[in-house]
Amino acid sequence: MKHSILVLLLLTPAAASAQPAAPIAVKAGTIHTMTGPPIRNGVVLVRDGKIEGVGASLAVPAGYRVIEARTVTPGLIDAHTVVGLAGYLNQPHDQDQVERTEAMQPELRAIDAYNPREELVSWIRGFGVTTIHTGHAPAALMSGQTMIVKTRGNSVEEAMLRPEAMIAVALGEAGLGEDNKAPGTRPKEIAMLRGELVKAQEYSRKSASAKDDGKPSRDLGLEMLARVVRGELPLLVTADRARDILAALRVAKEFDIRIILDSASEAYLVVDQIKAAGIPVILHPTMSRSYGDRENLSFETAATLRRAGIPVALQSGFEGYVPKTRVVLFEAAVAAANGLTPAEALATVTIDAARILGIADRVGSIEAGKDADLALFDGDPFEYTTHVTHVLIDGVIVSDQVR
Repeated sequence: MKHSILVLLLLTPAAASAQPAAPIAVKAGTIHTMTGPPIRNGVVLVRDGKIEGVGASLAVPAGYRVIEARTVTPGLIDAHTVVGLAGYLNQPHDQDQVERTEAMQPELRAIDAYNPREELVSWIRGFGVTTIHTGHAPAALMSGQTMIVKTRGNSVEEAMLRPEAMIAVALGEAGLGEDNKAPGTRPKEIAMLRGELVKAQEYSRKSASAKDDGKPSRDLGLEMLARVVRGELPLLVTADRARDILAALRVAKEFDIRIILDSASEAYLVVDQIKAAGIPVILHPTMSRSYGDRENLSFETAATLRRAGIPVALQSGFEGYVPKTRVVLFEAAVAAANGLTPAEALATVTIDAARILGIADRVGSIEAGKDADLALFDGDPFEYTTHVTHVLIDGVIVSDQVR
C-alpha cells in the first residue's frame, strides 16, 4: 500500500505537467498587440500554447476560462540580463556570470550555468517578463556565450528558445584585466580581439576545406568564433564610451561580422556612424548609475536613437550588488517619460527587442499563431500604481500574484 502511494505521488506531478493547458479567453479594456493601434474592449483567445485570435469582436467559445484585465501586453522581453547565472544571494556559489582566470573564453556556455529555479527568475516573471536574453556578463574581454530562454520550466531545456544567441564582448573599463593581467589598455583589448578573429578565420577555412585527416584539432573557443566570422552568430559588444563604440564598428567592418551594441551610454555622440553601420543597440537600463564609462549617460538616449531610425531595445543589465537585477517594465516607464512615447517605450521591451534578438516569429506581439505569452495589468503598465495581475507563458498561467 505504501509503495502504491509513493508511486502515485511520484507520478502525479509529471502527469499533471503533461496535461495541455485549458483554453483561456482574456477580456481587456485595452490590448496592446504591437502590430497596430491598441484594441479597445477586446479579447485574446489562447489555446494549445498559442494565440488563437485577437480582436474587438471575438466571441468566447464554450469551455474557455475567462480572465479579465484592464490592459494586456505581450509578455515582456529583457533584451540583456544575467539573471539565472547571477543569483539573488550575491554569494560565490550562485555567481556564475563571469569567470576571470582568462580574458577570452568564448567556449563558456550559458546553458551550463543557467538555473531556472533561481529566485530572480520567478521575481521578474511576476512583473510580466516572459523572455530573457541572458548569459555571461560584460565583465571580461570575451566572457562567454549568451542564450534566450522563457522564464518558466524546471530545466534549461524546458525554458530554451535559443541555446547559443551571441558571444559577449566588453570593451573599455569592463574588458580590462585585473591584477596586471592582459588586456591592460584599450589598444590591447582590440588587438587581442582581432587576433582571435584572425585565428577563427583560419580555423574555419581549414575546417571547411581540409580532408578529415587534415582538419585542425578541435578547439571549442575557435569553433564558436568560427561561427561569428561565418556570420552565423553576432558578437554582443558592450561599449559605453564613444571611442569604444567606434572601435567596435571598425572591428565589425574589418572582419565583416555582425555585432549588436550593448549599453552604449555615449551612443548619442556617434549616432550617424551607428546608423551608417546598420547596427542595433540594446541600450543600458534607463536608470543606470552614471559613473565610470557610463558617467555621460542620458535618460533621452533611447529616444535619440529611435528618432535616428536605429533599432533599440532596453535591458535590465548587469548589477554587481544585491538584488542583482532590475525590471525592464520600470526601465521602459522611465524612458517613456524621457522622450519616447508610451507605445515606443513598450516596443523596446516587446516587439523591437524580439526583432533585435531574432525571435519575433515567436514572441513580442499578440498575433494569431505566436506563443501565448501575455502580461495582464489592472491599469496603465507604466503608471506606478498599476499592478501585474496575471502572467501567461505558452498559454499557461505562471503567475497570478498581484504585483
